[in-house]
Amino acid sequence: MNVRQLSWENFRNLSTGTLEPCEEVNVIHGQNAQGKTNLLEAMWLFTGERSFRGAKDAELVYRGEHSAKLNLKFFSEGRNQTAQITVADGRRSAQINGVPKKACSALIGKFCAVVFSPEHLSLIRGGPALRRDFIDSALCQIKPGYAALQTGYNRTLFQRNALLKDIPHHAELLDTLSIWDERLCQFGERITRQRTAYLSALSEPAARFYSGISSNKETLSFAYLNSAENLRQALSDHRREDVLNGYTGVGPHRDDVVISVNGFNARAYASQGQKRSAVLALKLAEAELFCQMNGEKPVVFLDDVMSELDDQRQDYLLNHLTEFQVFLTCCDPGAARLMKSGALFHVEHGVVSARQPL
Repeated sequence: MNVRQLSWENFRNLSTGTLEPCEEVNVIHGQNAQGKTNLLEAMWLFTGERSFRGAKDAELVYRGEHSAKLNLKFFSEGRNQTAQITVADGRRSAQINGVPKKACSALIGKFCAVVFSPEHLSLIRGGPALRRDFIDSALCQIKPGYAALQTGYNRTLFQRNALLKDIPHHAELLDTLSIWDERLCQFGERITRQRTAYLSALSEPAARFYSGISSNKETLSFAYLNSAENLRQALSDHRREDVLNGYTGVGPHRDDVVISVNGFNARAYASQGQKRSAVLALKLAEAELFCQMNGEKPVVFLDDVMSELDDQRQDYLLNHLTEFQVFLTCCDPGAARLMKSGALFHVEHGVVSARQPL
């Protein structure tokens, strides 16, 4: 899978233009606030997901304009395809190969990508919910039924928590708690199995990518921390505590993933460069697993990735990800001196230059 051409009208600070990338590494450089990340965001939207920056649809339109339009030519499923996204009246609409779709979510599975942005460093710096979300988001892409499984668990958890709050005022409701316990277990045990299986599959490629990024000098590993080995027993053991607190204290919604560099918890002990490298390795491993399970190589977007990385780590990203089409943004064009092949683009005031020679 790769991007053949992206064109835009009135998207963010990009008024009009076209990008024709190569199939290898594409470095997009320029000073801050010039439009580099906007280009990645424009392509990412064709995955059918929301902006990886958390932006509302209305914020995607060039200031003073009423609508924005994006066109993508890409190769996928063994053929050339086209897609279009229009942003108007605060919402997005889409077409795929000229066929209008009711929602942009219809694009999911047509164009696939993995993105790294500085915000993703919260995978290590932040709390357990962010690490759970990383696994859950990846599973939603590769296992269509996983999203429904999550929805079922969350609805049941909401109902159980509501009941826990009512029980102190209506003691007779205590007998009904076992009904919600059983439903929570049915969903929760399946979620835990799929999460641990995915994390197990992710371990080898993530460790391999991290080893490559660190020039074989460091190691990456991680472990799934299950808040309850036996969910049924744990819910029973914590029932009194849950009623007192008014919420469910054990289950997949309380689990965590410990990410370690050289055997030490990365959140506490890793340097900034090591944390960035660890998240990059996880994202690249996610891309490889997606390819193994779906037969398509996703496009890789790396936003502001070069800061805090030494020359060896930068060289790996520029020259050793040959299995993917990569779009990489940076401020310093000097990083391109390490590139052996690929394409270079400059962005200034929302204007993208034609492909530059290395």
